[in-house]
Amino acid sequence: MRFRRSMIAAAVGVLALIPVTVPAAAQQPGALRVCTTGDYPPYSVRDEHGGYRGIDIDLIRGLGEILRVPVEFVPTTWSTMAADFGPENCDIAAGGISDTASRRAYADFSIDYGTDGKAPIVRAADAGRFATIEQINRPGVRVIVNPGGTNEMFARKHFPAAHLILWPDNMTMVDQLDQGRADVFVTDSVEGRYRVRQHPGLRVLHPDHPFDSSAKIFLLRRNAPLLAAEVNTWLTTQLATGGVNRAFDTWIGPHATA
Repeated sequence: MRFRRSMIAAAVGVLALIPVTVPAAAQQPGALRVCTTGDYPPYSVRDEHGGYRGIDIDLIRGLGEILRVPVEFVPTTWSTMAADFGPENCDIAAGGISDTASRRAYADFSIDYGTDGKAPIVRAADAGRFATIEQINRPGVRVIVNPGGTNEMFARKHFPAAHLILWPDNMTMVDQLDQGRADVFVTDSVEGRYRVRQHPGLRVLHPDHPFDSSAKIFLLRRNAPLLAAEVNTWLTTQLATGGVNRAFDTWIGPHATA
């Protein structure tokens, strides 16, 4: 993960001048409603008890503490996020969301908290066969992908000659690689680093040099300047004080405990 650095020095100097006020949502009964897919480790994962865990989940819970409001997670999917975000009255959407033009059509964005990019996950024995777009984009190569998000968009754009497998359950996607039912899963390098910790027979290739680059952001309710100001002030603080780095280290660092 390559974190945003350009604004950190300036942020440290101005943070003391920015009042952290409680937004309108916190002055009324109710919760901060957060749409999340719960299927994108390590950003957002739904656990066996119906709760949520992950980097973005940890960060958002910290935001709720700062704003003194309870956080309510609202289930959505990558395919239905655009349809769900407004009707579900979500204030925020979180869970490894990339900055795309299509998402700007229905939500405002926070400042970005990092940069990630697509990298292939393959079986260890195939590490030399599917390292480049050219090697993957060939007839007979089975590329598995979850529908509705940037992984599908990337695969359709770059692997038109390959055999595309749309797999509906993102949490069992890499099992298909382990079992030899697919050859490649191209996803964000952060997910790749986490997944291979859980599946030692798999490898994420060149995660420090992904195929592309995109900013990671939170979606924000449209036309809510107070909410945007609060989220961006909090996020700027987290970037400046290392809170974002610590969240990632917990999940994918050399001594990850999550």
